[in-house]
Amino acid sequence: MKGIIGKKVGMTQVFDEQGNAIPVTVLEAGPCYVTQVRTADRDGYTAVQLGFSETKPKRLTQGQLGHLRRNNLPALRVLREFRVRDDNAEIEEGQEIRVDVFEQGERVDVIGTSKGRGFAGHIKRHGFGRGPKTHGQSDRERSPGAIGMCARPGKTLKGKRMAGRMGNDRVTMKNLEVVVIDAERNLLAVRGSVPGARNGIVLIKPARGN
Repeated sequence: MKGIIGKKVGMTQVFDEQGNAIPVTVLEAGPCYVTQVRTADRDGYTAVQLGFSETKPKRLTQGQLGHLRRNNLPALRVLREFRVRDDNAEIEEGQEIRVDVFEQGERVDVIGTSKGRGFAGHIKRHGFGRGPKTHGQSDRERSPGAIGMCARPGKTLKGKRMAGRMGNDRVTMKNLEVVVIDAERNLLAVRGSVPGARNGIVLIKPARGN
């Protein structure tokens, strides 16, 4: 089973053999522990639950601690599930998953939560242009314009691009190349950007189709 939970460290650059600068995002990936194995017979689907980021036991509920103590695992702050395609994968509860499950040059999908921007207008949120500032228009150059319809259907359709909450969404960056793997420090660097702020939790999976 390939998949690991990580934390965004930040961005930097590395140089290839030709001296070209490659922008990369550094992720602290693992170590993770297998906290539960879900099977099709018992749960209706096949998945593996991983735990990441040790914390103080007092920060977890008794139910969470009991769930982890079944396999003599430390207090883990983050629990996430990864669907398993192979029903015969040899995965045991309590097993440790480290960053070396991936290889340099491999393609991965990275899932994170984008930065929250709060309530944003249509120009910032959707990239609309503003209206002209001439001919006496001084108070509506950033207005969205007409949003309604004529008599039929006589309403604003769902999904109309308007002002609203921006960011704080689950975002997947697909097909990123693994450039650097540092197994000793549990670091993994992927080419390109990853959603979210520093120290944000991310999920790293093999790219779809790989």
